[in-house]
Amino acid sequence: MNKFENHSKPLIWLVGLLVTVFVAGCGGDGGGSTQPGTLGVSMTDAPACGFDEVNVTVSKLRVHQSDNASENTAGWADITLNPPKKINLLDLKDALVLETLGETSLAAGHYTQLRLVLVPNSNNHNPPFNNSVVLSATHGEIALDTPSAVQSGIKLIHQFDVASGQRVDLLLDFDACKSIVTRGNGTYALKPVIKVIPFVLNGIEGFVNTSLLSSNVIVSAQVNGEIVRATVPNTNTGKFFLARLDPANYDVVITADSHVTAVIANVPVNPAPSITIISTSIAPINLTGSTTHSISGTVQLTTPATDDATVFVTAKQTFGSGPTVTVKSQPAALITGGSPGDYSYTLTLPADPPLLGQYSTPPIALTAQSLVAGKYTVEGSGQSLTDVYTNQSPSPLLVDISGGDKATQNFTLTP
Repeated sequence: MNKFENHSKPLIWLVGLLVTVFVAGCGGDGGGSTQPGTLGVSMTDAPACGFDEVNVTVSKLRVHQSDNASENTAGWADITLNPPKKINLLDLKDALVLETLGETSLAAGHYTQLRLVLVPNSNNHNPPFNNSVVLSATHGEIALDTPSAVQSGIKLIHQFDVASGQRVDLLLDFDACKSIVTRGNGTYALKPVIKVIPFVLNGIEGFVNTSLLSSNVIVSAQVNGEIVRATVPNTNTGKFFLARLDPANYDVVITADSHVTAVIANVPVNPAPSITIISTSIAPINLTGSTTHSISGTVQLTTPATDDATVFVTAKQTFGSGPTVTVKSQPAALITGGSPGDYSYTLTLPADPPLLGQYSTPPIALTAQSLVAGKYTVEGSGQSLTDVYTNQSPSPLLVDISGGDKATQNFTLTP
């Protein structure tokens, strides 16, 4: 749990599993071809009653056209998480935060059954557990017993149609206060209570070249250099989707380790169910390799009460008369044995010219911006239990790494 969050808990909380079903391309009746669609799953959440953590480990989500299909019946379409993903549902309290679980191809048709498959706890009686709860104001994990059905999937009955060219979104509301059963012997069990609600999405969709997928690709939607939403592409197809964005124009930033940065400026997003496409599988976004250098230094918080703060250091790049974007943001490390409030950081960044393009109908032309190659400003921010640190001294200055690493870029943060 984020220790900076308010610890108060309302009586009811929801875990939203966002199930996204859409058909790519279009087809017609009377012999026209029908493109397969895509089933994507994400999670979001709000606070829980009496718990600081509610952990579940998801292995897959399954969908079938028959509500009577058993786990071994042919015809299942699966989203398989490899390895399975352990998720503290309370880390997703912001209704705009989605935990992406993946996606799978889905044929157009009529669907009636969803199954959410969790990994059961092992026979090991010591934490960590695959599924667990942490009571408010405590620190130890308590195993959450899950029914045998988790091995075949928690069965959800809901009918929906996917037609050629149609997108269908479903929100699964998981009522934890009704789903977590407290037993008389002090143990806890999961008895899922889940409602399926139709839902619509908007956002930005595209593809990156699959050759980049081993290079830690991150795609973000930004406004004035602030990251509004970030995601990683599908590990097989390179497809990405930045979901649930307020209507506005965004700068989409694509980064990858040891590659140049790409920015597509002024990408318009309209209210749901509008999806803005910035690249396709036929013409995906590609990033060329780049030399990298680092910016490093220390951050000192003034008047720190304790070493309980989280400090982030961000490298931003300004494209002349174009946008300012965040290229990398990461937490600083507390200096062991140092004075309270002392942190260090190292940002490894591309030194070669970034790519910039203005939004248009794909494919979008991206051109190298040699004038800003290797030029960054470094900004810091911090938050403790009592203070928010936003004032930086000296003020952020332009750092040029085109000729090599830049060390001793030190600054102080005050509330």
